[in-house]
Amino acid sequence: MYFYIDMENGKKLFLLDGFALIYRAYFAFAQNPRINSKGLDTSAIFGFTNTLNEVIRKQSPSHIAVVFDRSTPTERHIEYPEYKAQRDAMPDGIRDALPYIDKLLQAFNIPKLYKDGFEADDVIGTLAKKAEQKGYKTYMMTSDKDFAQLVSENIFMYRPGNKWQPTSVWGVTEVLDKFDIARVEQVIDFLAMMGDSADNIPGLPGVGKKTAQKFLKQYGSMEGLFANSHELKGKMKENIVSSEEIGLLCKKLVTIITDVPIKLDEDSLKYEPINEEKLTKLFQELEFKTLLQR
Repeated sequence: MYFYIDMENGKKLFLLDGFALIYRAYFAFAQNPRINSKGLDTSAIFGFTNTLNEVIRKQSPSHIAVVFDRSTPTERHIEYPEYKAQRDAMPDGIRDALPYIDKLLQAFNIPKLYKDGFEADDVIGTLAKKAEQKGYKTYMMTSDKDFAQLVSENIFMYRPGNKWQPTSVWGVTEVLDKFDIARVEQVIDFLAMMGDSADNIPGLPGVGKKTAQKFLKQYGSMEGLFANSHELKGKMKENIVSSEEIGLLCKKLVTIITDVPIKLDEDSLKYEPINEEKLTKLFQELEFKTLLQR
């Protein structure tokens, strides 16, 4: 079962969050890894290939790219050295898969984008906003909730499904409903107040989902909360008053940058038919027999 996204002008850009989708594919096979006869763990490659197939077959993008993080430090790492510091090293199964994923993208004729000093989120955010100005409908393919802050009338989250839930698209209505907020930009305040253990962002002490939603209904933003902290009582007042500096830093850390110095090269992002010869050789090497038949 799947849905088709309708377009008026035929300009539909898909920006795929590369590492988020690769990790997702790899861990989907965690209980039963795919190992070929050469001993190569092909779980991440196989799952990522299925992701590309889903987008191309079911959504027919006019333009497409996969966006990756770089190993160079970003402004977030420089300003807050603890940012993502607790993350485990990349699993060998993913590290070994990356050269094959590069070959896969070449065979699919899909460009790989990145910018030193910036995260994939920032590159996607910048390109999505630029594409919006040029009349595109842009779909950010990721399950990372941080991207909800970018959603607009022409920018959507395309959230890949799994065995528990189907693929879904979040527009403005869905974001406001999921976060229980009044404006999309409040996603940033919500995430900053709660913090994010995955990125090692502390948030405000004692503030969880319900409290963050309550504060946003009352005060509208992180800054509004701090300006009215005198209205709070007891331990919560003490926590908020003492956390203004770290709270504002958290807000900066979770805010996706939308002015990365990168060009929206429409011609290079145009979807081109696959290179069947390259893809056949790659699938044979990886022993993807079912995909070869398709």
